[in-house]
Formats: sequence, structure tokens, C-alpha cells
Amino acid sequence: MILSGKEIHARMGTDIFIEPFSEKQLNPNSYNLKLHDELLTYDSPVLDMKTPNPTTSLIIPKEGLLLEPGRLYLGRIQEHTKTFNLVPMLEGRSSIGRLGLFIHVTAGFGDVGFCGYWTLEIFCIHPIRIYPDVEICQIYYHTIEGDHEPYHNGKYQNNTGIQPSMLYKDFER
Repeated sequence: MILSGKEIHARMGTDIFIEPFSEKQLNPNSYNLKLHDELLTYDSPVLDMKTPNPTTSLIIPKEGLLLEPGRLYLGRIQEHTKTFNLVPMLEGRSSIGRLGLFIHVTAGFGDVGFCGYWTLEIFCIHPIRIYPDVEICQIYYHTIEGDHEPYHNGKYQNNTGIQPSMLYKDFER
């Protein structure tokens, strides 16, 4: 079951932690998250799953940054989140999607126990100007049934910024 906005608010500080938190960003069954002012782009036109792929940092100025179609941008939310006993999920906002901007290509599913900043996989189908501080996506929460093991020490746990793919670590095992 998906938690209501009122239930999200009631569980703040116990199962759900969002810092900073603003009631203005609370919806009937989700919470809007804001875009940070930094993006990463991959430097190489060909990416390799078995190696770290170098990136370049871009800062989104207050007057906005024009994104190019056909290019992947990695961003992050401003809010630090931590979730216990629930499955956090991330979705784009419909107003953002209606502009042809996708904020996660495949990774909207979170793990019970995740702690950190969500990395956004940003892709656009039309040139679009984006701005820092825009409420770009929303987080919502599913209950989980049965005994479960929380996410403790995965490669993206306790991150402090944008996380490029670390799939190469899976090949090291």
C-alpha cells in the first residue's frame, strides 16, 4: 500500500527522514523533492560497464541551463533522505514529464534502509532550460510485508553527492 501524505508526515522522524522538510512540498500521497544546482555528464561518447567512466561537473546557474536532447545528465535532489521499514519510490512530476523531461530513466525503485541523496538520471526529448531549486520529482512510500533485511552498505549507501554508475564494482566480485 502507498502511504498518504498525512501518513508520510506522521512518520517523519521515525520511519521517514527528509532534510530539509517543508510541509509546502507535501502532496496527498507523495513529497516533492528539489533539484540541486549540480549536474554530471559523462566525458566519453562510449561508456564501459566494467570500468569507472569519467564525468564532468556542470553548475546550473540561477538563470537556468539549457539541456540538449540525446544526452544523459546525472543530477541529485537537495534533500537528504533516510527510510526504514518502507520501500521508497521516486517518480517524476507530471508537469515536468509534460515538458519532455525525464528524471529517472530506470532507477525509481529504492531499498528499505537507503540513506543519502537520490541521483537523478535526467534525459530530455526537446531542448529545455532547467533551474536549480525546482521541485523536479516526488518520493512516495510503499509498505513492505514480511521479514526483511535493510540496505546497509551498498555501493550507493550514505552518499554525499551525485553518484555515477558503479556497476564496474559488480564485476570485481
